[in-house]
Amino acid sequence: MTARSDAAIHDVWRLPAADVMRGRRALWWTVGPAGELAVLLVHRRHLQRDRYPKGWVGWRPDDPFSGELVTIAGQEERRIPVEDIRIRPSHLALLPDTRFLLVSGRTFRDEAEGFWEPNAVVFSPSGSPEAAFCIGDDIPALVTDAHGGIWTAYGDEGIYGGHPESGAGLAGWNTQGQATWAPEGRLPDHPLEGCTAATEGERVWLVWYSGSGKGGTFLTRITPSTGDVTSYRSPVRLPDGFAVRGNRAVLTQRDHNKRSVELIRAEFTGDTWAVTSRRRFRVPGRVVIRCGQGRDGSLWLRTGDTWLRIEA
Repeated sequence: MTARSDAAIHDVWRLPAADVMRGRRALWWTVGPAGELAVLLVHRRHLQRDRYPKGWVGWRPDDPFSGELVTIAGQEERRIPVEDIRIRPSHLALLPDTRFLLVSGRTFRDEAEGFWEPNAVVFSPSGSPEAAFCIGDDIPALVTDAHGGIWTAYGDEGIYGGHPESGAGLAGWNTQGQATWAPEGRLPDHPLEGCTAATEGERVWLVWYSGSGKGGTFLTRITPSTGDVTSYRSPVRLPDGFAVRGNRAVLTQRDHNKRSVELIRAEFTGDTWAVTSRRRFRVPGRVVIRCGQGRDGSLWLRTGDTWLRIEA
């Protein structure tokens, strides 16, 4: 099947041919709490191509560089220039009051001074940097909530790399770089790697897997206002994307660097998530890492330079 033949799957946006002809590449992307898609474009002259990984994540920017943030909300498209970017981003996220965040997945400790290098930069609505701070090391998954909270799931190099918040596997932050939430022993196992992230109203979900003998992939639900945390075993091993609406969820697993994904639907039975259907379908572009993000029951999936929205 094709993406367009399913009523629950919608084409949202494709990088315009005019941008491609001008040498612009669509790199980091996110979806905001209001369902607005944001994509940062960077001109080819600022980029170098790595042999690995494949796809858009293989473009490596010079430091510093500039770009253009495109925000798509329904039929409206807004563009602003972004100047003086001095990190190599892995993630883009939207914040309240039309501010936004760029985050590098890695940071390093200055052994002489004892501090960790900033890897998160807050930008003003006009695209100027406002603040910089560190939110941990080795971040494969990140999402912001409706109130500007930043939620992170870490990888093994961060978890075992000495950074205090990264060592717990999951963390919450504010836009001053202060840690606001930690698992504090309330997870079913110790995380080894983050997979993806989602929001559902006032709640945040972080998806991760463990490295212990019992192992497994888990869906951890956090309520930021109270700090409460509940975890469930995932019905799917290592999903790339996850979205939830009430007792229904949708998850995806990619065929790496190919034009197909497996779409899995699940329902909550009262204490566990159970798979109700699986099917594989072709998508408009090649699918690589960091391809999925869930917002309020909609899973946004990046396939090449085309974005799809899949309803739970």
